[in-house]
Amino acid sequence: MDLVSKYNVAAPRYTSYPTVPAWNSTPSENQWKELVRERFTKTNSKNGISLYIHLPFCESLCTYCACNTRITVNHKVEEPYLEAILKEWHLYYDLFSEKPRISEIHLGGGTPTFFSPQNLKRLMTGILDTAEVCESYDFSFEGHPNNTTAEHLQTFYDLGFRRVSFGIQDFDPKVQDVINRYQSYEKVDEVVKTARKIGYTSINFDLVYGLPLQKLNTINDTISKVINLKPDRIAFYSYAHVPWLRPGQRKYTEMDLPAGTEKRNLYEHGCELFIKAGYTDIGMDHFALKGDPLYHSMQKKKLHRNFMGYTDHYTELMISLGVSAISDTWNSFVQNIKVVEHYQQTVAEGKLPIFKGHILSEEDQVIRQLILDIMCKGETEWNEIVAREYIKQGLARCEDLQRDGLVTILAGKLIVTETGKAFLRNVGMCFDNYYWAKSGTKPVFSSTV
Repeated sequence: MDLVSKYNVAAPRYTSYPTVPAWNSTPSENQWKELVRERFTKTNSKNGISLYIHLPFCESLCTYCACNTRITVNHKVEEPYLEAILKEWHLYYDLFSEKPRISEIHLGGGTPTFFSPQNLKRLMTGILDTAEVCESYDFSFEGHPNNTTAEHLQTFYDLGFRRVSFGIQDFDPKVQDVINRYQSYEKVDEVVKTARKIGYTSINFDLVYGLPLQKLNTINDTISKVINLKPDRIAFYSYAHVPWLRPGQRKYTEMDLPAGTEKRNLYEHGCELFIKAGYTDIGMDHFALKGDPLYHSMQKKKLHRNFMGYTDHYTELMISLGVSAISDTWNSFVQNIKVVEHYQQTVAEGKLPIFKGHILSEEDQVIRQLILDIMCKGETEWNEIVAREYIKQGLARCEDLQRDGLVTILAGKLIVTETGKAFLRNVGMCFDNYYWAKSGTKPVFSSTV
């Protein structure tokens, strides 16, 4: 059996550990406030804090999308939603013992550029006026090429944003039609040139392999066009087919999807083209040019991973605002209410809009660090003398991977091989005791390939 067939199983992407389906100890609002206060006191003066802001609105549904979105063409929703975001921020601000120092901000969605530049400026000014910005910071936002205007780009730039991420996914007209995501090469070229002219120093493209109707020749054409535009970073994600969670994905069937070796060939061909064009494989579907901070962070083994994905900034406290957004104090997580109206009403009542979460045990925190090291450094270590039983269980599950040349296990250390880099999710999964405890239950995660 080839490696792709053998290891193409449902597995988490490990933007957190424990993963969201395994959360089983939601803190009360008062517990969560205390956890935030404690972490803020420990980290604010050291590394600062990160902010994630979820802006869920889109004018049309991309059928491949598994994000929490609200589809509408009514832009009257903008102001009340942003007012709720600012109210939520001030609920957190009141917990802080001093002025927060912000190291990282990311606006995701949905489509953040659904909102007008004026409203986005009001949102960001309302937050930044209450905080200090760390000397080394990273502010970024996601934009749709079709509605990201020069005014959007200039407004964000004036607020300190230097990185923008564009969702490209695929340039093939047939693929764009079936996933209901349209943007021409000419439009993307135009918005990229505008961003660079304004002064953006890092441009990211999101691409997806494994989409319906994708073929080797079509993805070759897409990647050739992407390389011609020379983004600084590329996220080359595996399409997550989860129609039991996202009914929009039922517009097509599994028969339309490249699978197994065919899908893996799309990825490997893409990787080959990226590397030939001067990109470096950062890890788990991410590539960067050698001038990009993400590359430098990887070289220094300082890469970090959180709910925003890979980042070159490490903070122990991430406050996330908006519907479905997930906050992290390192030893606990909470997720916000997922329905816009319920979220806005809860914040208006002066309550933090959390509805589920998890307080990490000592074991959770140890395994979290192990998996984080695997994802970010391609290796992990433990004290061989006092190795816990749960570490030994994880190592036992890794033995098959070692026989297949995906990892090397030494005394107190595991190293992911060059071949194993393509199977990071499988390596991390070996240590995920929650996953193995529920193995065989109904599907939760997408396949690794």
